[in-house]
Amino acid sequence: MNLTLRVWRQKNAEDQGKMATYSLEGISEHMSFLEMLDVLNEKLTAEGEDPVAFDHDCREGICGSCSLVINGRPHGPDHGTTACQLHMRRFKNGDEIVIEPWRARAFPVLKDLMVNRSAFDRVIQAGGFTSVSTGSAPDANAIPIPKPHADSAMDAAACIGCGACVAACPNASAMLFVAAKVSHLGLLPQGQVEASARVRGMIRTMDQEGFGNCTNHYECQAACPKEISVDFIALMNRRYLKEAVKP
Repeated sequence: MNLTLRVWRQKNAEDQGKMATYSLEGISEHMSFLEMLDVLNEKLTAEGEDPVAFDHDCREGICGSCSLVINGRPHGPDHGTTACQLHMRRFKNGDEIVIEPWRARAFPVLKDLMVNRSAFDRVIQAGGFTSVSTGSAPDANAIPIPKPHADSAMDAAACIGCGACVAACPNASAMLFVAAKVSHLGLLPQGQVEASARVRGMIRTMDQEGFGNCTNHYECQAACPKEISVDFIALMNRRYLKEAVKP
């Protein structure tokens, strides 16, 4: 298939950036979206131009690196799919595809389609820990955990920290990411000792990093490639309010 690509090009963090238009021919419908970008970069390199910089790693929908807004939607048009898992058969011959980086104050653009997501690392560092001694793995597994709690913790732990929730939210809120991390650590017995300090620390850091507030648009849930539920945001808010009213 033949495609027209409109790609955001930005030399560095200080550059103003602009959209650039490229034409590609002979793209196979069996290619992944990132493989299509590889073809574009091979073409640009052969023509003496700088290739388009974009994040990628596992290309298996696990690492969350492939942070692309495709035709206005984080990770593209498919539900519950990362950009690396998106295949070109989702598009038609002659389509124009617009490719942009995440857009959020807390995710400044580094170059082209690459953004700095270290704000997420600092949020995790603010509360992603358990200082209680849980012993060896057999000892930890011997702790009785109600199945509903274990299932919810596993659902929350599916978050890969890609930032699609931030890119989709009109307020650039990180509430879904933070709620998932708070929940998957706090629902299990090993994480409940620091549950109060964790929720306060992570929310405080989230605010300091410049993420917006949640106003219940639910775009985060719709864009999440792992389909994390907004129910975790409600759970985090209840826990935070409970801690806020304590003496």
